[in-house]
Amino acid sequence: MPSEETEVVVVGAGQAGVAMSEHLGAQGIPHLVLERERIAERWRSERWDSLVANGPAWHDRFPGMEFPDVAPDAFASKDQVAEYLVAYAEKIDAPVRCGVEVTSVRKRADRPGFRVETSEGTVDARFVVAATGPFQRPVIPPIVPDGAVPVQIHSSGYRNPEQLPEGGVLVVGAGSSGVQIADELRRSGRRVLLSVGPHDRPPRSYRGRDFCWWLGVLGIWDAQTPPQGAEHVTIAVSGARGGHTVDFRELAGSGIELVGLTASYDEGVLRFAPDLAANIALGDGKYLEFLRAADAYIERNGLDLPEEPAAHVLGADPECVTSPRLELDLAGAGVTSIVWATGFATDYSWLDADAFDEQGRPDQRRGISSEPGVYFLGLPWLSRRGSSFIWGVWHDARYVADHIAIQRGYFAYDPTDRPGAVTATGKH
Repeated sequence: MPSEETEVVVVGAGQAGVAMSEHLGAQGIPHLVLERERIAERWRSERWDSLVANGPAWHDRFPGMEFPDVAPDAFASKDQVAEYLVAYAEKIDAPVRCGVEVTSVRKRADRPGFRVETSEGTVDARFVVAATGPFQRPVIPPIVPDGAVPVQIHSSGYRNPEQLPEGGVLVVGAGSSGVQIADELRRSGRRVLLSVGPHDRPPRSYRGRDFCWWLGVLGIWDAQTPPQGAEHVTIAVSGARGGHTVDFRELAGSGIELVGLTASYDEGVLRFAPDLAANIALGDGKYLEFLRAADAYIERNGLDLPEEPAAHVLGADPECVTSPRLELDLAGAGVTSIVWATGFATDYSWLDADAFDEQGRPDQRRGISSEPGVYFLGLPWLSRRGSSFIWGVWHDARYVADHIAIQRGYFAYDPTDRPGAVTATGKH
């Protein structure tokens, strides 16, 4: 198989890989970006048809280019995001090779650097950047056995209501994906149950500003560590239908039955934890805390923004919250599909390096791993809360590129090039 060399191999050509390429190119660092499918493939083929970005176009982009066909306060569709990343890669002349799968990365034994084995040959590189992001392996909890309902799919495999057989649908997961899919299914005429676990529920907008703006001015985007116990808490926010605040009371009022965390299954009966009211109350508390922080910021800075007292008023809990269902006979209820909006796990089986902790998680600080020469990019909380978002990954990539440039300078240092330098023999 053919073999070649470069300074840096970037694995993955999503938003992280494209951002990494821009900063490496700006520093004149030779590199290749290897992508097993197409640029931004997960935006194209692993999302449902009606998905839009959860942030407005003025925010969810790279600094160097605006969306050409999306109003600043509108929400780009998944296809528009993919097209944007392709256009950006072309704009910066990123050396992306599509259709090339990286099968393994190992340290070289004969000299510094790594041997990158791919489906199209071997590449030797001094540095490797794992830019495959957090959405690598769909996670479905082993609760409901195969065959218990006609269809069980992960949210990454869901496309539209017509894909599912006739009958009711249970959607498990109350983050952005879960609530949007549940709402779409309900609007298509389905009976829908939504399993709600712990979540964060910010306002879509407040007092004339989108929540992305509020996260910025309140310093939340730049938080370097998640709140204690909130490392994996989902965020219920939506850009669908022009953007709106997710309100579980409104979802219940529209006909969606809310249930607690999906806990167990036995002989056709699914059981839910008695935690629905507590989960709703927790989300409400975070929502109101956000509003109070925004109000305090406005007062502290003397801003003239319209008051919004109605946003602080929460409606009465619906009956499905005050008297929650604790079990469900799936066949008796006519539930024929379960959509698991339960997140993803990473998969670095191709990366053979001392770059992981005892739990198999990337052992890194701001993307710089414990294995010299290996870097990670695009992960949640890599350096801050915004690290896994399009704009956040761009700033993280700049930091990683700077670190690589500094290391290259050390490698290039040769004191024997200096006049009067002492050679290895000790002579001038």
